[in-house]
Amino acid sequence: MVRAASLAPLALLVAAAPAFGQERAAEVNVPAADAEAAVRLLGRQARISIGFRDPRLTRIRVNAVRGRYTPAQALERLLAGTSARAVRVAPASFVIDRAPPRLKPVIAAPRTPAPAAPEPAPEEIVVTATKRDVPLVAYAGGAQIIEGEALSLAEAARGTGLIETSAASVTSTHLGTGRNKLFIRGIADSSFVGPTQATVGQYWGNSRITYSAPDPSLRLYDVRSVEVLEGPQGTLYGAGSLGGVVRVVPNAPDLRTIGGAVWGGAQATEHGDPGVDGGAVLNLPVVEDRLALRVLAFGGIEGGYIDDRQRGLEDVNRVSSWGGRAALRYLPGDDWTIDITALGQRIDGDDSQYADRAGDRLSRASATAQPYRNDFWLGEALVRKTWGSLEWTSSIGYARQYVFEQFEGPRLDLARLDQAPAADATPTVFTQRNAIDMITAETRLARRGKDGAGWLVAASLLHNRARVRRSMGESGDRATLTGVRNQVDEVTLYGEYAMLPVQDVTVTLGGRITRSRLAGQSEDVAPVIALRMDPSAGDSRSETRGLPSASVSWRAGDQLTLFARYQEGFRPGGIAVRQDFIQRFQGDRVATLEGGARFGSDRVDSSVTLSYTRWRNIQADIVDGFGFPTTANIGDGRVVSIGWSGRWRPIAGLELDAALYLNDSRITDPAFTILPYDTVAIDQGRLPNVADRSGRLGARYSRDLGSGHHLDVSGYARYIGQSTLGIGSILGRLQGNYVDTGFDMRVGDDRRGLSLTVTNLLDARGNRFALGSPFLIRDQDQITPLKPRSIRIGLDFAF
Repeated sequence: MVRAASLAPLALLVAAAPAFGQERAAEVNVPAADAEAAVRLLGRQARISIGFRDPRLTRIRVNAVRGRYTPAQALERLLAGTSARAVRVAPASFVIDRAPPRLKPVIAAPRTPAPAAPEPAPEEIVVTATKRDVPLVAYAGGAQIIEGEALSLAEAARGTGLIETSAASVTSTHLGTGRNKLFIRGIADSSFVGPTQATVGQYWGNSRITYSAPDPSLRLYDVRSVEVLEGPQGTLYGAGSLGGVVRVVPNAPDLRTIGGAVWGGAQATEHGDPGVDGGAVLNLPVVEDRLALRVLAFGGIEGGYIDDRQRGLEDVNRVSSWGGRAALRYLPGDDWTIDITALGQRIDGDDSQYADRAGDRLSRASATAQPYRNDFWLGEALVRKTWGSLEWTSSIGYARQYVFEQFEGPRLDLARLDQAPAADATPTVFTQRNAIDMITAETRLARRGKDGAGWLVAASLLHNRARVRRSMGESGDRATLTGVRNQVDEVTLYGEYAMLPVQDVTVTLGGRITRSRLAGQSEDVAPVIALRMDPSAGDSRSETRGLPSASVSWRAGDQLTLFARYQEGFRPGGIAVRQDFIQRFQGDRVATLEGGARFGSDRVDSSVTLSYTRWRNIQADIVDGFGFPTTANIGDGRVVSIGWSGRWRPIAGLELDAALYLNDSRITDPAFTILPYDTVAIDQGRLPNVADRSGRLGARYSRDLGSGHHLDVSGYARYIGQSTLGIGSILGRLQGNYVDTGFDMRVGDDRRGLSLTVTNLLDARGNRFALGSPFLIRDQDQITPLKPRSIRIGLDFAF
């Protein structure tokens, strides 16, 4: 069994930096060229070692340098006026890093250049989530990258909601912030979070942040980028990446610049209460070019907008959130980097946000409050060492998530669960507490080559323990129900090799082998009762899975890439609660064949992908005849997806974007699942929660107003088609078919600004997720409306 202590061999190594010697000038003669070629020549002439922190910087155009200079002086002249800078890490060693923008809370899209300014050289987009920095033009698969510089404060405050509205292949449930599940490319299993592992792997920096837990919706303040890789991503990320991967890359501490930002905003919501938000970020070099600290703090209150007719209350669903993070970066020298990160966030919801179809569809009748809470903590330590294009990375992380939920339910005779409750029974309260602890560790060695070539070898460990405890009854007189504890320990070896057998063609082969040990047991009830339905459910077991992958990409021209890919993914099984009993569910597996094309020029970018997925032994959360959520294997299925996206820059400062995604998902070989005193028949219907079609139109405009001031405007309209709530007769209800809209504007300079944000411009209601309480869904017509039209006015200051 893999215990936390067994992760110690992956402890991080630190190299001591040698003392600085006296710098000498040398004759250099470097012509203007791409940074990679110019730096190589300068290194030979000045007899110094120079590396790149960000591979995108190897393609920028740099200046000619001729004369007698010290290495630092030569590099300063070489990089003057570019987006890069040189940082000394040892007496004769430098690293070229991206020059930091002046710290400010809003960094909009690129400003319209002044007429006399030269056009900057285009930067190559690199997919860092591949773990070996593959250029997007050479990546074989669907990928979407959201640049942090383009995010406004209001967008960053939405967390995962921003990712959903920006990336057409990403969808989410809408039970409430901190309670939702993410899906990518139609790979969706259920409407609410049970003991099943998520189908989307979520990562913050290098660390995985979820396993069998809901999306914590971490706020996207002060991030460098968000990368979405369509799945499966089994080779690089293993279990839990059936649909794909979402990776957030935060801004790292800057080793030279002292600065920060402060912001705040007030929000008014139609038919609801007002809200406020605010935050601050500070960057502090402790030892210049060696050690720096970056800290962030934020908080906010979203006013409620759902009324409760039965209790006579208004705007019951207020949500408050607060959190922060701290990052420490240390460069000991000789191309070593050490990063230590701590992050925390808490979300408190006063009540659920569902309604019914009565009146204006912003109210409901419920007998009790249904609050929830999500606490998330993450700690990570990472060490990186580079030798030119070779990079070694080792990391260890600990994530903890605590989720509390309360639902209204009918009164039950807990001694007679074989009798279904009457529809008019006096309501009671059901509570569920889910505590998840996860330790991950990984060591990998990667080499980056030209046009996506290179290789990667890695080993990783994972230990995840999830504990669910439940109770039910009237206030002050609640009975403890059967809970469950699942534990997974994984040891993994994986690798990938990319080669160029002929010019402009990249072939990538990969594989992953994982040894998993699964253990589970009942909580709060005698095993003889809990194991009555499945005596083997409490036994531990081990399984070994191998996942192959293969892809090919062809640079058919300077602007066109064609690609094809085959990849597999899997999730291990576990045990689930079924009323007072526990029962095992088996692992599932997907295999996806994908093809597509990507086109890019100075004015137009476009991509199209077509994928076919076979999904075997699908794990899904369902609701039994009494309203209890449980988990079962529902059979085999298939998913066909077509996605298209494009961007057009008709004039300087204006960018238009559009996307369309079509999904056709079906259960092809349904299963029957036997529950205590109940049998749920699974039909050949669609898989839940993923719309049959969705689309987006967006625009972004930036204009220079003179005197350092500028105007930045963006907006979007997103259509979500129809989907079903879940699997089975109780959850097989239609939802979706609505339009969501948003608008954002900022006026100011780099140090201060005034912003205006409007969401749900049309004040639409829609139905995003038709589940409030699983115990009442059978008898009530529940809906989850969009948040009504809201207007936010914000101020930001940088120093």
